[in-house]
Amino acid sequence: MRRDDGLAVPASRQALGDTGEPMKIDLSYGKSVLGVAMPAGARPTMIRKPSFPAPPPATTLIDGALATPIGCATLEQLARGKRSACILICDITRPVPNALFLQPMIRRLMAAGIPAANITVLVATGLHRPNEGAELAELVGDPWVLGAVRVENHFAQDDAAHADLGFTRTRRTPVQLDRRFVAAELKIATGLVEPHFMAGYSGGRKVVAPGVAHHETIRTFHSARFMEDPAAVQCNLERNPLHEEQLEIVRMLGDVYALNTVLDEHRQLVYANFASHLAAVAFTRAYTEIPVGRRFRTIVTSSAGYPLDQTYYQTVKGMVTPLDILEPGGTLIVASQCAQGLGSVHFREAQKKLIAMGPDAFLATLQRKALADVDEWQTEMQLKPMRLGSIELYSDGLSDADHALTGVARASSVEDAIARSIAAHGDPEIAVIPEGPYVVPFARAPQSDARAAGAT
Repeated sequence: MRRDDGLAVPASRQALGDTGEPMKIDLSYGKSVLGVAMPAGARPTMIRKPSFPAPPPATTLIDGALATPIGCATLEQLARGKRSACILICDITRPVPNALFLQPMIRRLMAAGIPAANITVLVATGLHRPNEGAELAELVGDPWVLGAVRVENHFAQDDAAHADLGFTRTRRTPVQLDRRFVAAELKIATGLVEPHFMAGYSGGRKVVAPGVAHHETIRTFHSARFMEDPAAVQCNLERNPLHEEQLEIVRMLGDVYALNTVLDEHRQLVYANFASHLAAVAFTRAYTEIPVGRRFRTIVTSSAGYPLDQTYYQTVKGMVTPLDILEPGGTLIVASQCAQGLGSVHFREAQKKLIAMGPDAFLATLQRKALADVDEWQTEMQLKPMRLGSIELYSDGLSDADHALTGVARASSVEDAIARSIAAHGDPEIAVIPEGPYVVPFARAPQSDARAAGAT
């Protein structure tokens, strides 16, 4: 059953299908789905994006975005008279449809007079590992692009690769950015606009910083001074210190343009614009912020499947985004494949410290630092669900040794975790979020005139 009228109603009062068999749900998991049979007596409420209006073909969306920019000249007009261009793309952890827009953009730049040799596609890795070989080909998605222009990775820990722009005025964040982007006469960021558990929404300014920022820049606004700010949460841009710093950094660069995209739950392109991140955020809000009207003692969610659920590091995002609807003391059950294991060596060290010290002592060490250690901010984010309730993780990609470093309970199956949670809390009502952190539920009640809430 699927309701798109803004009402939050249970998917099934008895979790039984039409045949009388237990209701089955599919959670995003790896490159497919994980089928889960609801235990007898479970009363699930499905929380997902409402249906988007049927979009035109993806090529039409991209061509329309480039032909009718918001608040600026067309890409061809911007490129005329310029000698170089740098296009930022997100790394492999984001399912951005690069194959749909890179070639049209590059061809427009070349037609406007920028030589192909002076066009760089720069992978905004932040502090993630580089994407190379077959992975880079998958990320770009278009052999023509790989053959026509330079496609290179950003390396945040290469000091010589960055230009020093000084400090932000508001919070004195040191600003060092990749020289290739700083030096380009035409600067373009591309990305996916979706909820982000710290910066409010992804895309736009976030692809610049942390995307192509020096490690000290990244580690500054990933320090506890920023991370523990109550405004640094998903779907919030108001007084969000990360968002404000990112905007200030972009202003220090001068003119920076962006191609913003939005995907539906099937990874199909449903929206694109050129130059207005806020317009893309406004569009996305109506489909990703889901007013549910209550809290639950049991929540079942995912890490959004491939590519986001390939490491435990990224899985933490799926633990944070549903916290508004988790009853204190409740159970959060997360399914994440983690086919690439725990994550970086830096994240592994942070998790070891968490296990050895405990949450309170670990947080105290973070609050004394001006610069966060690399990747420990994800461990810091894990403290939020740990403070509110208990976490159970189902993953067939983590070894026993790696799982021991997660600091959360291991579920032998999602079904078993659901049954135990229902028994422990004496409450059969559960929330199910198949798409994980790409959908953000809120405990507030839906407004009578709200758009489709997507909770059924």
